[in-house]
Amino acid sequence: QVQFVESGGGLVQPGGSLRLSCSAPINFFSIYDLGWYRQAPGKQRELVARIGRGGSAGYAASLKGRFTISRDNAKNRVDLQMTSLKPEDTARYYCNRFPFDNNAWGQGTQVTVSS
Repeated sequence: QVQFVESGGGLVQPGGSLRLSCSAPINFFSIYDLGWYRQAPGKQRELVARIGRGGSAGYAASLKGRFTISRDNAKNRVDLQMTSLKPEDTARYYCNRFPFDNNAWGQGTQVTVSS
């Protein structure tokens, strides 16, 4: 059973930036499409961004170009660069396969955008 490990969250002011990172066991990243998801209090978990094995990316329409997903299969890592952060971006962020595997959720990393 594979579980992802997320890091890089924290408290940031509106307009700031954060870079989230996610890792998983060796040889796993190169096989699957991957995604970053988030869940805000009282809301359902939602897809933020996804990236294919070859690097093609897709984003939630609401992000309007503020986030960038990238992957490094050699390092078994997928990152999410977040810029121009808004209070409504406050959530716990998770990575997983795309579509997600319910058995692979990690602990996530908390992002709080507040002044």
